Amino acid sequence: ESVKLRQQIQMSLNSNRHLMGDSLSSLTVKELKQLENRLERGITRFRFKKHEMPLAEIEFLQKREIELENESVCLRSKVCKSVRSEMERFQQANTVTGQELSAIHALASRNFFSPAIIEGGGTAYSHPDKKILYLR
Repeated sequence: ESVKLRQQIQMSLNSNRHLMGDSLSSLTVKELKQLENRLERGITRFRFKKHEMPLAEIEFLQKREIELENESVCLRSKVCKSVRSEMERFQQANTVTGQELSAIHALASRNFFSPAIIEGGGTAYSHPDKKILYLR
């Protein structure tokens, strides 16, 4: 069994040398063609993987951007509702001075989304000014 393993090791070493371009003089034309085909198939797989990985990363980042944008909308909506309820509570208690009320209004005006999106729960992600990246 050790002889068989040694032969396999030697064959693997020779195959690696051939793939690296060494010891090619002992190969026949047919063996050289087979080696060339193996190398071309390997290169094709490398190139495919090289192009596939960045595309997958871009797709992941685009999905993550949408998730973060949706989370941002949700958080802004919660903050806006909280500020509104605080304003209503203070107005009902009639304990708010004019300066405090204007500060609360200023905080509420920081909302960047239209009330329709916030109150309607706007789930669509759209930026008409941004271009979508399509890769081939």
